[in-house]
Amino acid sequence: MDDLQEIQTLREELRRHSLAYYDQDAPTISDFEYDALMRRLRELEAAHPEAVTPDSPSQKVGGHRSEKFAPVEHAVPLESLNDVFSYQELEDFGRRMEAALGPGLRYVVEPKVDGLSMALEYRDGKFWQGATRGDGVTGEDVTENLRMLRNIPAALERAPERIIVRGEVYMARDVFLEQNRLREIRGETLLANPRNAAAGSMRQLDPQVTRDRQLDIILFNVQLSSGEVPSSHAESLDYLQSLGFSVVPHWVFYSLEECCRQVRRIGEERDKLPYDIDGAVIKVDDIRQQERLGSTAKAPRWAVAYKYPPEEKPTVVRDIVVQVGRTGVLTPKAVVEPVRLAGTTVTNATLHNQDFIEKLDVRVGDTVVVRKAGEIIPEVLRVDLTRRPEGTEPFRLPETCPECGAPVKRDPDGAAVRCTGAECPAQLLRNLVHFASREAMDIEGLGVSLAESLVNEGLVRTPAELYYLDAQRLAGLDRMGKKSAENLINAIERSKQQDLSRLLCAFGIRQVGQKAAKVLARTFGTLEALERAEVAELTAVEDIGPVTGENVAAWLRSPQAQHQIRLLRQAGVNTASLEQRRDSRFLGKVFVLTGTLKGYTRDEAAAVIESLGGKTSSSVSKKTSSELAGVTPGSKLEKARQLGIPVLTEDEFAAMIQ
Repeated sequence: MDDLQEIQTLREELRRHSLAYYDQDAPTISDFEYDALMRRLRELEAAHPEAVTPDSPSQKVGGHRSEKFAPVEHAVPLESLNDVFSYQELEDFGRRMEAALGPGLRYVVEPKVDGLSMALEYRDGKFWQGATRGDGVTGEDVTENLRMLRNIPAALERAPERIIVRGEVYMARDVFLEQNRLREIRGETLLANPRNAAAGSMRQLDPQVTRDRQLDIILFNVQLSSGEVPSSHAESLDYLQSLGFSVVPHWVFYSLEECCRQVRRIGEERDKLPYDIDGAVIKVDDIRQQERLGSTAKAPRWAVAYKYPPEEKPTVVRDIVVQVGRTGVLTPKAVVEPVRLAGTTVTNATLHNQDFIEKLDVRVGDTVVVRKAGEIIPEVLRVDLTRRPEGTEPFRLPETCPECGAPVKRDPDGAAVRCTGAECPAQLLRNLVHFASREAMDIEGLGVSLAESLVNEGLVRTPAELYYLDAQRLAGLDRMGKKSAENLINAIERSKQQDLSRLLCAFGIRQVGQKAAKVLARTFGTLEALERAEVAELTAVEDIGPVTGENVAAWLRSPQAQHQIRLLRQAGVNTASLEQRRDSRFLGKVFVLTGTLKGYTRDEAAAVIESLGGKTSSSVSKKTSSELAGVTPGSKLEKARQLGIPVLTEDEFAAMIQ
């Protein structure tokens, strides 16, 4: 591949990664790998200036503006920074600055917070508007979402008539870990990393969601001010702090040598910071000198960002253990000899799944290279096969759950291997929250916090044991009280009368959500009938595929599920379809409505059919049981006659539903 072909390939690859990172908040490669691709593109474009085009990723800032939010034209462009990857390049930057400005310069060093860049505008001391960086010229209006942030002042004292400041919205590490803990309990997709969690949270259409994500912002620049601004960057940060903002930590130095030492210190101690950083920023401190140097098409000449490479170190795998997550997924973990990595001592590293282990061929006794993925979770990167001891054995995940002994099963559409146990202790909290959720048994007042208390105090070991709680034991829990305990007991008692479909959904059987649960309840009528059903009978039901049918049969016949079902029956929980109890004369029948009905609207007729266990369809097919024809029925009448499908008049239909 020649240089020009490589330039084109790099541009296409960088555009794909930029879209994933900036616009979809779902990165496909690490920041360091992205920076390396961009660096190579800039090197090639420098060697071939005739090939540089305005739409090249090297000439653009950040991502695109989302159409979900109103556009905001930035009064001052929100530029990016040129990156450097070695201390030699930092020193080269210093020489350029001294050549342009003379000796004796002051520099400011700051950690480079890894979040979402934002501009905040205040008018007459009140927060007026906030916008994302976007492409640097036009951003997204996310004012209402920014009002939800914990540390953005709604009003400023002693502020100028107009001031625009720039900062980074971030999700603190402890908040990120807690958010993912709760998402795992609720069965939601986990957040990828703090940076993308912050970006996705800021782009929510519902500000309440943004508030619940507990974001913060840290400022690092004054973009514009109608009042007098300090003459140095460091003093401007102190000024912002005096107005009530959180500002980035910063240090002033008089030589690049001192700056380099501080950059090293920040890198060594970054794990002590509450937020993720991906580098350190070095700026000329004097604002008049900044103005004199100006900017290139996308970045200031008076600042650079030193990017920390992902720290990688060798260690030895002493053991491979398997953990069972709250959703039942088995995750292998390497127990390694302690190694210092990114400011912390690492003793464990994730191996993700069986496919990952087989791809790297990780074995106990191997020397492996570990790094921190996203600066939070240590992972095994590769194996040094030259140092493999004799007699090592390939590792395989167990066939039964290490927590409860139930069989494990691989997801048909992924690499995850899951415990199938209905009463697995590792999954108890997740199962309890799901069982009580609104789409399942709808037990009002039983959320994550209370469920954790019940589990931690040993009051329940399976969701079925909820029906054996008493108010006195509940009242002894923290933040509970007598009245709250009585309310919960009443809610649990009411849930006993829920329809069978809700109970089936509450069981948490793989691929059995609300829709499948309703179909199964309507078809079989009782839990007893469903327990007797063979896989072939289950898969014969419309909308129930072979995988779902096998999951249902295996779950219902497992010893743990049978134990739970016995407890539910003994407690008096309903195990029958309430629809069938009412009337199921149209069960399994599909009706097509055509023409204008005199006694009903189409929606009313459809509701009657569904209340009697039937279904409606918009098109005639061999699966159609009957067609209800009104005035001017149209082509559907002719098709029904061609297929030999019975056609009902409105009077005949009325007689059927008497």
